[in-house]
Amino acid sequence: MAKELNNIAIPVTDLDAAKKLYTALLGAEPFADSPYYVGYMAEGVQIGLDPNGHAHGHAGPIAFWKTSDIAAEVATLTAAGAEVLDSPKDVGGGALVAVLKDGDGNLIGLVQG
Repeated sequence: MAKELNNIAIPVTDLDAAKKLYTALLGAEPFADSPYYVGYMAEGVQIGLDPNGHAHGHAGPIAFWKTSDIAAEVATLTAAGAEVLDSPKDVGGGALVAVLKDGDGNLIGLVQG
């Protein structure tokens, strides 16, 4: 079961403007800064700016929960009524991510690795 909040991904349309805003908000420079992702650490939780999130249908921030078995977690959540939006995929560095939606349209992120 997923019990640890790993990161929060925020879809953005203007990465440079978002980076300026979140750097001011968090009072720190990003630890990762690339055209496809900008990442910050805040109280042990990664905050990521995702310029491709809107293209994937992500209209707002997504909390990603850490799991040791993403396939089993997806199966458990779909059996409980969730709908898979993004099946588990490798995003590099051995990390797998998936996005599901609950009955109210809220997005649930899972990350393994």
